[in-house]
Amino acid sequence: MKKITFLFLICLLTLTSCKDDYDTKNNPITYGDTYLSVDITTDKSVYKPGETVRFTLKEKPSGNPKVRYSHLGKVIKEEELQGTSWSWITPAEDFKGYMVDIYEVDGKEEKIYHTIAVDVSSDWTKFPRYGFLSSYGDLSKTQIGKNIELLNRYHINGVQFYDWMHDHHRPLAGTVDNPLSQWPDLIGRTNYLSTVKSYIDAMHGRGMKAMFYNLAFGALSNAAADGVKEEWYIFKDSNRSVKDSHHLDSPFRSSIYLTNPANNAWQNYLIARHNDVYRVFDFDGYHIDQLGNRGAVYDYNGNLLKLEETYASFIAAMKQSRPDKRLVMNAVSQFGQSYISQNEVDFLYTEVWDESKTFGELANVILENNAYSDNKKQTVLAAYVNYAKSSSSGYVNAPGVLLTNAVIFSFGGAHLELGEHYLANEYFPNSNLQMKKELKEALVCYYDFLVAYQNLLRDGGAFASFNVQSDNNQARFENWPASKGAVAVTGKRFTDKEVIHLLNFSNANSMEWRDTNGTQKEPLAIIGTEIKVTVTRPVKKIWFASPDINGGAARTLDFTQAGNEVRFTLPSLKYWDMIVIEY
Repeated sequence: MKKITFLFLICLLTLTSCKDDYDTKNNPITYGDTYLSVDITTDKSVYKPGETVRFTLKEKPSGNPKVRYSHLGKVIKEEELQGTSWSWITPAEDFKGYMVDIYEVDGKEEKIYHTIAVDVSSDWTKFPRYGFLSSYGDLSKTQIGKNIELLNRYHINGVQFYDWMHDHHRPLAGTVDNPLSQWPDLIGRTNYLSTVKSYIDAMHGRGMKAMFYNLAFGALSNAAADGVKEEWYIFKDSNRSVKDSHHLDSPFRSSIYLTNPANNAWQNYLIARHNDVYRVFDFDGYHIDQLGNRGAVYDYNGNLLKLEETYASFIAAMKQSRPDKRLVMNAVSQFGQSYISQNEVDFLYTEVWDESKTFGELANVILENNAYSDNKKQTVLAAYVNYAKSSSSGYVNAPGVLLTNAVIFSFGGAHLELGEHYLANEYFPNSNLQMKKELKEALVCYYDFLVAYQNLLRDGGAFASFNVQSDNNQARFENWPASKGAVAVTGKRFTDKEVIHLLNFSNANSMEWRDTNGTQKEPLAIIGTEIKVTVTRPVKKIWFASPDINGGAARTLDFTQAGNEVRFTLPSLKYWDMIVIEY
């Protein structure tokens, strides 16, 4: 959390407390524009090796369709589709992604009816796909189930509970023996114990993990009455005349005053408060937030405090107190990430601001995190697309979202964007922007793609440059970083294959990923262009997949090779294509 913009918060008090799946009152949103029909589902977002996947199909296609199970373009099983529900026992190998498609051969052509991915991973943080919740009003279990069912279709396997708590320094309202049934959050919205608990239960039923949100160093104006000591705070001057604070005006109940994360007494105090939380709520871990670079700050004794260095001690204390719980910490604009990454967080999380404006700079955040963790920890980016547009009601601009996701996913990251609504603002309850059904459908395909090919996107390999050219001058290919008017080329080399990503910026009107006003243009599809690629050895197979085509199902391509050059026809390029050259 870097800042909270107040301009539009008053209306949110009523909009987010208890609302339908789709906002039909907030002009110009209409039910028909935002309704998503989910045609195929699985019962969980992630599975253990050898666990049974249960599939449900809305309607069986006519004819004689088959079900095909594939891993990285190779079919491992195929069977007749018998009805609208069936099961599959996952293979024994851990940390693998699979594509399942329902298809039929029509003459010489395959017709793909439906696709869905399956993640087989015993630990969700190996391939985190992080979502969020932000509203805990008096919701029915049916409504909660619908919200989690949709996140499940996007394969979200971990969820951040934003602003679920009462006070930052005392997140549990009431006591362990007598927790309050409802309480005001920071801005005064009423949160319900039953809703928070029901959300956690619904997630666990889908294989998801629930992470409670709290600052590392937040105390409200009433903290002294709850036992928070003056000696624990940080100050803007060495004479401790002004506490460092995150100022918030009404209707917020208080500004947030900052404590010293490295102060042992504060750590022990917060550990006790969080243990109270764990005794009441079955959370799986703690999402630690911060506020970025605070400039010069001082501890109670007047010593200059290097705030970023305090995070190591804080994380270590939290982990030592509850080694059974997961930890992740926000690095606002990468502040403190070099320290955070070296400690016991399960993956790296960066809230991206204007220090990283362009698509190239966005990708560099992921590469920087890879370097910090020696490629051992995954990255999730809180990157708010259509940020300025989120100050009023309207629709999310699909081209801005899909181009940004194409970059994040192709570089091995994940995007915090999906919850009860689309996330376009650092104040998560802001639901001013809604997704049209076309974007919702596209994101289903993008998240299927992220899961099915996670072993190419997020599991090894070395980033490399490739010599890709158009044989018929239908497109201009340029190696990463991206530029307007061109198709950007990036990818990875593995021992037995090369993975090439083509990202279509040929019609882009801006190279800033945030698309803050929602004006990014939709790419023009490039159809049937002839491609030549420089290779280093004899090629066995070339295959192609795209989240924009046939739900991401893989397709083998015919090719010719002459020396160190292969030629083939690229079927189509909209936003993002992946070409795999196997040796």
